[in-house]
Amino acid sequence: MSDVAREPHFRKAKISEKIVIWQILQQAIERRKNEGSRQWQDGYPNLETIEDDIQKGFGYVLIKDNIVTAYAALIFEVEPAYEIIEGKWLSNGPYAVVHRVAVANQFASKGFATQVFKEIEKVVLSKNIYSIKVDTNFDNAALLKIVDKLGYTYCGEVYFRGSARKAFEKILV
Repeated sequence: MSDVAREPHFRKAKISEKIVIWQILQQAIERRKNEGSRQWQDGYPNLETIEDDIQKGFGYVLIKDNIVTAYAALIFEVEPAYEIIEGKWLSNGPYAVVHRVAVANQFASKGFATQVFKEIEKVVLSKNIYSIKVDTNFDNAALLKIVDKLGYTYCGEVYFRGSARKAFEKILV
């Protein structure tokens, strides 16, 4: 196999990958729990969430050596929870939303989540959209580190299922 083929690539998820994606999400849910985070400890996300993502074209995977290493939902629709923010978004135009970023245990802490975000930026720009919005729990140290490293700006708080979440935006230029 050539070195080019061995490089990670990012693409839409296939319904045939839903079980491996769900396994990755379950691993991430367990990691959040072990880190003391309350994020994803309430039955969400679940397998139906993943199936829905894939059917709607929101599900994306990062593949390396023919292995699904990471998953993210990339949504090009208005996020209702983002309509009300305690704070202020950087922009008011079209945006992409990133949800449910998860990396398989064997690839965790090796830069794969950061790579997912970099690939998301490419997809978003290819659609002539210049804003990405994302939110996370206050105690998700891993994602907070990634958004800081990649230049996302903290904009305030949004609410999901009754809980405050830190909201970030990045303007792509």
